[in-house]
Amino acid sequence: MAVVLLAEALFIAALNWFLGMVVDRQKMSLAGLDPHVMSTSSKIGGVLFGLYFVLCAVVALLVAIRNRAPAGFGRILLISVAVVHALLGAFTLSMVGWPAFLFMMVMLGLVVLLLMTYDRDGGPEQASPGGAPEAGGDPKAVTEPGVSPGVAGEPHSRTGEPQDGDDEPQDSVPAQLTQPVPTTL
Repeated sequence: MAVVLLAEALFIAALNWFLGMVVDRQKMSLAGLDPHVMSTSSKIGGVLFGLYFVLCAVVALLVAIRNRAPAGFGRILLISVAVVHALLGAFTLSMVGWPAFLFMMVMLGLVVLLLMTYDRDGGPEQASPGGAPEAGGDPKAVTEPGVSPGVAGEPHSRTGEPQDGDDEPQDSVPAQLTQPVPTTL
């Protein structure tokens, strides 16, 4: 995907540079604007837009090399390039045609896939309570003060009375507290 973003950056910069040259050579004017100003701003805009795509390609490449989710500015940059591709897709469908629209939608899908593949919710599952923190286990679970220890998973009632007129308590979560693990040695 980074290679395609780099190619896209070069294409966008070259296209805007070419359009700037056309405006300058034909002395085109829009609502009385100076053709030289229009030409220069088209070239500057093309270069800036190209650099934006190059920066997005670098972020995508770093995500692939590090095999980690993008964070902070890189994540915002990739989300913004996804939005840009969605908007460019709508524009190209109306102005250029279906092949350009499909290309933009494929690029949008690749950027979204990159963002979703490295989702932050994944990661190692928590070990069962009682494991050593150094070995990757969770801290030892202790019984909540004032509650008699019971079998894990057995329903506990906090008041000792049936709730809603039932014979059995409704609270099925064991009353346990987890002690914090020190972060320094």
